[in-house]
Amino acid sequence: MRTADRLVTRTLRHSGPWLYVLVFTSLAGALGELALPYVLGRTVDTLVAAGPASRTWLVTCGSVVVLIAACDVLGVWAAGGGGARATRWLRLRILRHVLGAGPAMTRRFPEGDLVTRMGVNADETGRAPESIVTGAALLVPTAGGLVALVLIDVWLALTLVAGLVLIAFVLRAFLSTTTSLAGDYQRTQADIAARLVDALSGACTIAAAGTEERERARVLAPLPRLRAHAMDMWRANAQAGVRAGAVVPLLEVAVLGVGGLRLAGGDLTAGELYAAARYVVLGAGLGAALGHVGRLARARAAAGRLAELTEEPAIAYGGLSLPKGPGTLELRGVGAGVLSGIDLVVPGGSSVAVVGRSGSGKSHLAALSGRLADPETGQVRLDGVPLPDLSAEALGAAVGYAFERPVLAGGTISGAVGLGVAETDGREAAVHAAARAACADGFVRRLPLGYGTPLREAPMSGGERQRLGLARAFAHGRRLLVLDDATSSLDTVTERQVSRALAGELGGRTRMIVAHRAATAASADLVVWLEEGRVRACDTHARLWRDPAYRAVFQPLPSPPVTGAGAS
Repeated sequence: MRTADRLVTRTLRHSGPWLYVLVFTSLAGALGELALPYVLGRTVDTLVAAGPASRTWLVTCGSVVVLIAACDVLGVWAAGGGGARATRWLRLRILRHVLGAGPAMTRRFPEGDLVTRMGVNADETGRAPESIVTGAALLVPTAGGLVALVLIDVWLALTLVAGLVLIAFVLRAFLSTTTSLAGDYQRTQADIAARLVDALSGACTIAAAGTEERERARVLAPLPRLRAHAMDMWRANAQAGVRAGAVVPLLEVAVLGVGGLRLAGGDLTAGELYAAARYVVLGAGLGAALGHVGRLARARAAAGRLAELTEEPAIAYGGLSLPKGPGTLELRGVGAGVLSGIDLVVPGGSSVAVVGRSGSGKSHLAALSGRLADPETGQVRLDGVPLPDLSAEALGAAVGYAFERPVLAGGTISGAVGLGVAETDGREAAVHAAARAACADGFVRRLPLGYGTPLREAPMSGGERQRLGLARAFAHGRRLLVLDDATSSLDTVTERQVSRALAGELGGRTRMIVAHRAATAASADLVVWLEEGRVRACDTHARLWRDPAYRAVFQPLPSPPVTGAGAS
């Protein structure tokens, strides 16, 4: 938990000025509570005696009460403000790291789990400063009560110290146990969230299959486990509360017993014994820290889950720019995932189709070509420069991606196509040109506000979304276009038009196209045929077509024969 504890400590520094307000109000309130018994006592004495100072003490008593109430109100405000600032810092930091790590993060953590960590867990961690400060403020009356007992009688103070040690052991054990239990509870919450996100992404399939009840049961299957973890936390809290609560009266009895012996020996007066009993109650107020310790335990567990995200390294970029070149792509001894020993040179400005059976590594090769992933072995170069040596700006301007199911981000259609393109005078013209090349300009102009139409107000078919995804890639990739099955939802006519644009106005760029159709492979200058993670052949489509095994790549696998009662 050291990493988690360091993250909790850092939230203190990012709570802003509210942290200092919370510290001041907590300390002032604690001092007020420590002074209140004495002020009340003097006020009662002067009122009973009807002395001239009664009004002064009455005003003093009222002022202390108002101070305590004001500190409570301002403390709640400061705790909320500081927690909000700390949570905001945590979410921005974690989100920046998650996006910086790229697809590797979503391969390791389900989307629902990531949302839970950056949502609920960040909020729980952000509350840590309040728990730490208000819990630590309880030490003020404890220390004050201990000092007062030392002044009255050292033996009474030693008796209180023994009781405080017992309370400290209870709180420490409670912190450790609750941190572990809270971690189990939070992991189960994330499991439910991940199942729910999966179900929502497949809502159409579930509705078509009529499996709503089965899916509901699958999503809620971890609920009994969640309840069990919640009950374990409740039991731990109850047990610690009983133990801490039992120590206080036992401590009072012990102090009164020791005080009685000291009184009998003439070493203590009756008034001092009474005062000692009151200060013991203040000194044992440390037992009230149980709630703060419980919240701190949940914050530590949540911080541990956030720290796990930072273990996935963010993509590191160099500082180089690309020299002038045609966009030659080289893969030398590349191995990653199913891919092994990939040696490939894609000439600049050429069109290369990557084909192969499902699982042969086509999408992985496409990801490595533009550095959506880094190879485990070997090196990928663009115009002679290793991709990790390029700056993020140089790589982003050189490579454009389009996917089978593009996710459109940005406020408007124009923002989605031009996402990441530098804001210049020619940006809109570049966006429109990219949309025309992707055959998206026509349907975009028919929208109510054209390119300014908000995405949420632009209902689109799968093919239209793919065309916008292609347009986004065309607006980016000045050297290399990587199209991972990015035309699968296009009709034949539109796909032919896009192919003409790739060979025409975009022909100066290197194009790597993951292909599933023979027609797409036939239009490429070169075909890379993958089989079980290796390059089986690299040639033109016409030459490869002579091989029956190559032709079989584009044909569906034969269905298994029907046997038994259903066979004819």
